[in-house]
Amino acid sequence: VQLQASGGGLVQAGGSLRPSCAASGLRFNDYVMGWFRQAPGKEREFVAAITWSGFRTSYADSVKGRFTVSRDNAKNTAYLQMNLLKPEDTAVYYCAADRFGSGVVVDTGYDFWGQGTLVTVSS
Repeated sequence: VQLQASGGGLVQAGGSLRPSCAASGLRFNDYVMGWFRQAPGKEREFVAAITWSGFRTSYADSVKGRFTVSRDNAKNTAYLQMNLLKPEDTAVYYCAADRFGSGVVVDTGYDFWGQGTLVTVSS
């Protein structure tokens, strides 16, 4: 199983980025997909998640109204559209796959993880 995150980069505050997560080696539509982030010196935290069909989504309070999680099961890819970025959004962003979706905001519930993509927001 491989989750390949890409699409991070350097952007000014107020800008947008759209990281993606390409999955292989698993039945993609059997997995809830989550996004987490880890800023320097901080613990990894939940950002967003989307259920198997994409019908339901969850967001951390800090990103609600600015970030949108989506997925394309035909392409085995999940996305995180990030708008109105703030310097405090700077972090390595990780995608993860959860077979049962029992606790999508908790990183210990996920079965597979990508390598992360760095997002840097300058002020």
